[in-house]
Amino acid sequence: MNPKNLKYHKEHDWARIEGDIAVLGVTDYAQEALGDIVYIELPEVGTEVAAGTTYAEIESVKAVTDVYAPLSGTIVETNEEVVDAPELINESPYEDGWLIKIKLSDPSELEELMSAEEYEQILAEQDE
Repeated sequence: MNPKNLKYHKEHDWARIEGDIAVLGVTDYAQEALGDIVYIELPEVGTEVAAGTTYAEIESVKAVTDVYAPLSGTIVETNEEVVDAPELINESPYEDGWLIKIKLSDPSELEELMSAEEYEQILAEQDE
C-alpha cells in the first residue's frame, strides 16, 4: 500500500511535504521492480533539481536506473544512510529509504502530482 499522506509522480517517485521542504524517494513499486539495490549516487547539498529531470542513479542487481525529481527545488539534505546501506531503499522505501530533501522553488508543481489513489490506479492499469 502506498501511504496516503504522500504525493506521487508517474516515474514512481514520491514526495512528502513538510512546510516548504519536500522529502523525496522512490516508491515501493519502483524498488520492487529494481530488485536488490546495491548502490546509489546522490547529488550534493545545494544542487538545484528540476521537476521531471533526473537527480540520482540507483544500481540494482538487475539494472542501473535514473531517479526523477517530482518537484523543483534546492537540495538541503541527502540521506547518507542509504549511500552506506542502499538496501534501506528496498526495506523501507517510504521511511528510512528516503533520498533527498529539497526546499521547494515552485509549490504550484504539487498540483501536477497524484494522490495515492490516483497512483494506485496507474499501477493497476500497468498490470492489466
